[in-house]
Amino acid sequence: MTESMRALVVDETGEGAAFRMADVPRPLRVLDEVLVRVVAAGVNPIDRKTRLGRGLAPAITGYPAVLGLDFAGVVEEVPYAAHALQPGDRVYGMARVPRTWGSYAEYATVGSLSVAPMPSSTGFVEAAAIPCAALTAWGAVVDVARVHDGQRVLIHAGAGGVGHFAVQLAAYFGAHVTATGSPRNAEFLASLGARHVIDYTAERFEEVAGEQDVVIDLIGNVADDTGTRSLEVLRPGGLVVNVPTKSWPTMAEEAAARGIRSTGFTLAPDARTLAIVSRLVDDGALRVHVDEVFDLADGEAAHERLGQGHVRGKIVLRVADDAG
Repeated sequence: MTESMRALVVDETGEGAAFRMADVPRPLRVLDEVLVRVVAAGVNPIDRKTRLGRGLAPAITGYPAVLGLDFAGVVEEVPYAAHALQPGDRVYGMARVPRTWGSYAEYATVGSLSVAPMPSSTGFVEAAAIPCAALTAWGAVVDVARVHDGQRVLIHAGAGGVGHFAVQLAAYFGAHVTATGSPRNAEFLASLGARHVIDYTAERFEEVAGEQDVVIDLIGNVADDTGTRSLEVLRPGGLVVNVPTKSWPTMAEEAAARGIRSTGFTLAPDARTLAIVSRLVDDGALRVHVDEVFDLADGEAAHERLGQGHVRGKIVLRVADDAG
């Protein structure tokens, strides 16, 4: 008989879709998967978009559904005795929602290539805030833009989940980082490595940023045509990397007309990169900021807070009190 677990579920997606706590079957581990007892789950914009009928919602094949990409927890089962991960290991990673149930639950099954040992210097709450945001930042800054010493890089929404990692990574690899943010985040952004912080509430960034080699666009044209305006600060042959899906549909055409390179970006869960991130966190080169923590049963409130915007770093759901 299949064991059950407590999970935060949705019975539908779309505007007004609500969460409820429910007893559901515990997922069964198969093939290369690792069964993880979840202690904390990160909350990401894609989770909220999916619940509201966008994002990953079209790929959900049945209800109730469990959302949530990020997790930190303890390994319960592994594929074979000599596996690199062992029961009791403290790990973090990303669930493959909606191909599997997500991390807003007591247990999750994840492929071996999507989970890695969590940083030894963080607790579960901090670790759960890292995977999706840090992997996205790494992909945009390192894999795609190949940011390096001496480059000038502009990062929009630098104090947000992805942004606060992107600022740190660009600075770590030697770039002169400019970040846009609100006045309350100016000191925070400077502490992350931004040499120039632009108050978007008082200044037009294209008038004060100067020429840039790379723009990491975490907003697109959904707010004040941020994407299109970014083209004005890029040098000929410069690169704009747009991250939020469908936030700037005309990017390729607009950038090409100005002689600027452009690309979107979609992350792929990668345990190897997560292992690098863990080392950077433990070495003090990368830090995570958790803005607010909610209990799993308060997932609705967590999503409402995320929807209000202006989150510094990440929001996390506490699934279990401890690792015991």
